[in-house]
Amino acid sequence: VQLQASGGGLVQAGGSLRLSCAASGFTFDDYAIGWFRQAPGKEREGVSCISKSEGRTLYATSVKGRFTISSGSAKNMVYLQMNNLKPEDTAVYYCAADRSASSWSKANWIAYWGQGTQVTVSS
Repeated sequence: VQLQASGGGLVQAGGSLRLSCAASGFTFDDYAIGWFRQAPGKEREGVSCISKSEGRTLYATSVKGRFTISSGSAKNMVYLQMNNLKPEDTAVYYCAADRSASSWSKANWIAYWGQGTQVTVSS
């Protein structure tokens, strides 16, 4: 299983970034795929995921209305469009996959992780 994350960077508050996750090594449609993030000194938290098999799309309360997760345009890709970024969105963002979207409640439940990509939002 491989999850390859990309798209992080430095942006000013109010700006936008799009993260991409390329998934391989498993049946894409059978898994929930999405993102966690971890800021310095904080626990890893679920941000968003999409599960075709369960018909679910989840967002953390803190990002609802600003972030949009999607899949498609290219095979086995998941995207996180992040708009109106805030300094508190600064973190390392990790692509993740698990059989169930319910696992986004707790990082310990996630089966597969990709490497992180840094997102820094300046004020």
